[in-house]
Amino acid sequence: MTSSPNALPVTRRPVLFWASAACVAALTLAPLWMLLGNPAVLRGHPLLPSLLVTSAVVGVLWGVLLWRRRAMSPKRSVARAVGAWAARVAVLALVAMMVWLNPFAYQASGAAEAGSAAGVSLVDSPTALTLTPAGASASKGLIFYPGARVEARAYADILKPAADAGVLVVILKTPLNLSLLDGNQARGAMADHPEISTWTVGGHSLGGVSASSFALGNQDVDGLLLYASYPLDSLRDRSGLRVLSVSGSEDGLSTPAKVDASRDLLPLDASFVEVQGGNHAFFGNYGAQPGDGEPSVDREVAQQQISGATVAFLTELKG
Repeated sequence: MTSSPNALPVTRRPVLFWASAACVAALTLAPLWMLLGNPAVLRGHPLLPSLLVTSAVVGVLWGVLLWRRRAMSPKRSVARAVGAWAARVAVLALVAMMVWLNPFAYQASGAAEAGSAAGVSLVDSPTALTLTPAGASASKGLIFYPGARVEARAYADILKPAADAGVLVVILKTPLNLSLLDGNQARGAMADHPEISTWTVGGHSLGGVSASSFALGNQDVDGLLLYASYPLDSLRDRSGLRVLSVSGSEDGLSTPAKVDASRDLLPLDASFVEVQGGNHAFFGNYGAQPGDGEPSVDREVAQQQISGATVAFLTELKG
């Protein structure tokens, strides 16, 4: 059989070419999937959307370059080949990390969405959600660090009763939804509200760790509110700090045993409230969480207890 003189030669693509193509697809498609498929990405701190857009642009540019050099089969030394493979593995690891950062989005519960009722106003900024009480200026404030990879809006419903009780509530939008990347973020929120004389910092899970560290290093913090969380460092000698730890009996992540062990790290007069039947994900409205325990009580029942304990704690602090 004779081939046509005008036929193009068939070039076998090297394995590295297809590895590059896989990287291009991952860099482009994963960010688009997150940006278009999860509304929490664009509602959160701007760092994650910026990272995703940058990744997609790099993927498109790499794809154009790969297409233009598709007929080339450059020869590489062993060292360069190893380096090329290592770079592509690193790219795929970066994409896997970005996918892992895909946040748990707010899921509306039976309770009214924060700010929907008359009186409390909800202000959404790039780095925080602020619930402002109606009427006279508030003198007490709560700055709240969300749990790891959880959208800030997921805590608005459960903290709204505190705003109804006259407390200014600031829910931080943390970089990449990881509070440890900016543990001092609460300081900026405090500076934005000089009218507040009594400050409490709080957080859920990893957010509680950040809140604890901030309270330890800032003497102008009067209260610490822990949701299914505990500190890494001892606050036993932190004078003047009131602490409330609220946990769930069925929490599979911040287990009752871990919370109980944290008692030695907190002031002697710290208060502990265990919500019977509650689990880790009940401290916000973002759905189920991997590794969590099975609840034995309705979400709304548990959250009423959490909100009630929170309001009682905040209102007892001297304003």
